[in-house]
Amino acid sequence: MNILTFDIEEWFHILDNDSTRGEESWRKFPSRIHGNVERILTMLDDRGQRATFFCLGWVAQEYPDIVRKISSGGHEIGTHSNLHQLVYEQKIEDFEDDIKKSISILEDVLGEKVLSYRAPGFSIKRGNERVFEILVENGIQVDSSIFPVKRAHGGYSDFGVARPVMVDYKGARLKEFPINSYRAFFKEIIFSGGGYFRFFPYWKIRRMMKNSDYVMTYFHPRDFDPDQPVLDELSLFRKFKSYYGLRTAFKRLESLLDDFEFVDLNSATQSIDWETTDVVHLG
Repeated sequence: MNILTFDIEEWFHILDNDSTRGEESWRKFPSRIHGNVERILTMLDDRGQRATFFCLGWVAQEYPDIVRKISSGGHEIGTHSNLHQLVYEQKIEDFEDDIKKSISILEDVLGEKVLSYRAPGFSIKRGNERVFEILVENGIQVDSSIFPVKRAHGGYSDFGVARPVMVDYKGARLKEFPINSYRAFFKEIIFSGGGYFRFFPYWKIRRMMKNSDYVMTYFHPRDFDPDQPVLDELSLFRKFKSYYGLRTAFKRLESLLDDFEFVDLNSATQSIDWETTDVVHLG
């Protein structure tokens, strides 16, 4: 099962960076999202491919035409939060306010329910599982926020599985689609999205894809935009992660879609017998 997803945010929605930390600072930067999303949609339409797009409420509020166009192309819309903040840095009441607002904005734009969620930066980690309860209380049925290895923005390295499962937090249950990993060099490797997708040579990604029963991709419009401005204040390592491989990334995404079959998250959810799926109890 290969699942195709995109996180719809602007090029400047860089986490854990002072100059891009909040809504006020975003006004200082030029928008590039229209052209970048249009390019992705055209590529998908040319191939008859459907994907799930996790959209920021902020994007839907600023540019409702983008979200409507994604939806009119037959793609599923989920929420990626409202203001793209790291979950583990938020007070629980702030998280609740943010998720409620994002759902409300998206549903007003779409005229339909939003049922899926992905945390910014996959920033749900051990100690803040209470957010699952809040997601369920607000009508979210499917989550794709678990990053089952250690990473800069937390990660949930002891989650234990990298395949679809039910998660249970004090009786609140969600269908969970974590990011997949690949065992190599005695460690779990991530390859299916973001900077990881741009870092590995395509032949390596193709091999790992072929040897994986489950792949959850995650891409951003900025992953395919070599002309985006460079944020000078980023460290050399973060610049490498943010800008390496941008000029060839779109071509390799086209190759990926030509070489493998994908489904959106909704189709994947419907294909699973959740009554017999393993349950991961959290807290």
